Amino acid sequence: MDTGRLDLNLLLTLEALLAERNVTKAAARLHLSQPAVSAQLSRLRDVFDDPLLVPAHRGMTPTAKALDLIGPLREALDQLRITLHSHKDFSPARGKLTVTVACTDYVQAAVLIPLAVTLRQRAPGVRLAVRHWDPASMEQQLSRGEIDLALTTPDPSHVHLRTCHLYTETYVLIGRRDHPSLRPGLTPGEFAKLEHVIVSPSGGAFTTPIDEALAALGHRRQVVMSAASFLFVPEIVSSSDLVALVPRRQLRGQADRLVLIDIPWLSEQFDVSLIWHERSHGHAGHRWIRNLLVEVVTDKGNGVRLPDLT
Repeated sequence: MDTGRLDLNLLLTLEALLAERNVTKAAARLHLSQPAVSAQLSRLRDVFDDPLLVPAHRGMTPTAKALDLIGPLREALDQLRITLHSHKDFSPARGKLTVTVACTDYVQAAVLIPLAVTLRQRAPGVRLAVRHWDPASMEQQLSRGEIDLALTTPDPSHVHLRTCHLYTETYVLIGRRDHPSLRPGLTPGEFAKLEHVIVSPSGGAFTTPIDEALAALGHRRQVVMSAASFLFVPEIVSSSDLVALVPRRQLRGQADRLVLIDIPWLSEQFDVSLIWHERSHGHAGHRWIRNLLVEVVTDKGNGVRLPDLT
């Protein structure tokens, strides 16, 4: 192999090709034309004296040599990125940066809406690309650079990722403002008699852990609708006599058309964490975004100390 013919641009092209396994997608990722990437692939084949990627039914398949290169190449380029960016300052007012975030639709409503508003005020050159959260591929997407941040419930099995706890979310019962049966201090029996909408992200389920807690108190609620997303539930209940338990932060800006009832005997809650990969840990712009996210979701009026994300 003639390493003297390698340059950084060729290595970046090889990284993109091995990640995308498709010349067109790699070109889009690199902001280059398809012919330019094809020409660089030809040069890479000459340098390594190997086809590197061969045609497959869908896209291209790496050769054995290319598979051997994936790990060392990624580590070398990630370290180079960290070295180049770790000592640079990021100016929010003038900086240009695109950050890709993966999260559920609930987190989009609860966190990304206030984040987007704050970003436009403080860092107009920062762009957010939002992708739907895929728990099965999240770690791989972070390591490949397909996403920069994930906002989700923590998973102890992701030992190679960095994590910061953002907040603990609680549930509140919602219904239309003139609902005839909603009042503070509902008993478990009164709660169970209401007609409920629940959310089943995987689709079709009519029970949740809340039903187990209710069963322990000797009651079974009437679940008449199973929705795939929390986002549409406030619209459903505001137009009917149905009620629903939803995450409290989702209701920002919607309380004027709903009645919100706390259910003190129900302790169901969940944590939301900020997750990122080591490859972006030292990047000044990404560090600024992470700290801004913590600031946006933290009630600083209660004197909560912001965690150190550096």
